[in-house]
Amino acid sequence: MGLLTIGAFSRASRLSPKALRLYDELGLLPPARVDPVTGHRLYAPEQLEQARLVAWLRRLGMPLARIRHIGTLEAGPAAQEIRAFWAQVEADTAARRDLAAFLVDHLSREDPTMSPTTEPLAIRYAALSDTGLVRESNQDTAHASSRLLAVADGFGSQGAPASAAAVDALKHLETDAVPAGSLLDVLEDALGRAERAVHGVAGTGPSPEEAGTTLTAMYWTGSQLALVHIGDCRVHLLRDGHLFQITHDHTVVQSMVDEGRLTPEEAATHPQRSLLVRALGRGADATPDLRLHDARRGDRYLLCSDGLSTVVPADELHRVLSGVTEPEQAVRELITLANGSGGPDNISCVVADVVPAA
Repeated sequence: MGLLTIGAFSRASRLSPKALRLYDELGLLPPARVDPVTGHRLYAPEQLEQARLVAWLRRLGMPLARIRHIGTLEAGPAAQEIRAFWAQVEADTAARRDLAAFLVDHLSREDPTMSPTTEPLAIRYAALSDTGLVRESNQDTAHASSRLLAVADGFGSQGAPASAAAVDALKHLETDAVPAGSLLDVLEDALGRAERAVHGVAGTGPSPEEAGTTLTAMYWTGSQLALVHIGDCRVHLLRDGHLFQITHDHTVVQSMVDEGRLTPEEAATHPQRSLLVRALGRGADATPDLRLHDARRGDRYLLCSDGLSTVVPADELHRVLSGVTEPEQAVRELITLANGSGGPDNISCVVADVVPAA
């Protein structure tokens, strides 16, 4: 078979002539030959596979620049690149799904600060932070009150003041009244305060890049816990005897797990497991995960920095959380476990129980 005209190639590849001309201009799918007299584009039949791949990738919503890059790769690396792209799409979709669920739940209630249950509830809580056995200083901050639970893990030369500044910026939530229907605006404003506070700390250091922090916080509304999460601190929920991790790490290694490039077991010992893709700090992506959790009597929440979660297995977390009644004793035992496993990092945890209001 000889060369195909742009019309014939368009019909065979299911790409419009307009798209083919654009892809030629971008160097994405140049024709095999251009007639020097008429300027007509002519395509080789063997280009059909590449053209169909371009069409399929465009249907996935892949940007043209990334399609161009894939076109330069062999089959194996190209497949890996498509897998990585789709993992990011799914992660972005999950984040939007969480936000959509948050908005639906938020707007479905006339007053999100009022309890939908007949039983008034409260939280009983404890927070503790420890330097660990290896680090010279503690860059973590842990905080718990009747309205606010928070853990932040600072990094860089100004990591300790950065984590403290982020948590301090949320403390107005403990006393400020939340108007009906304003929970989302209040949380957005609080995050803005936290981000500005961290930037202020970064500005006082020898380099703006040397200060940053993760931030994971839960705001108690009286019937729900509103979750704000940026980074790799974690929240676990113990409910009906089962322990669930309800946050997703914002790390390079977790992204590799999501893309199928690492197993969870490989991720646990990966040398870059603490490299963040989201955080509070200059130049960092500070996009938070937001969720609302309806509280049930008997629920127990654990917020912790990675100094606990990376060295204490989930079954040990479950054993302590399900077996130790008082939150204060539970946080002490969890930190003892982390130090018993070498205490390689700062350790912070908050335990909060949902109980009947006094």
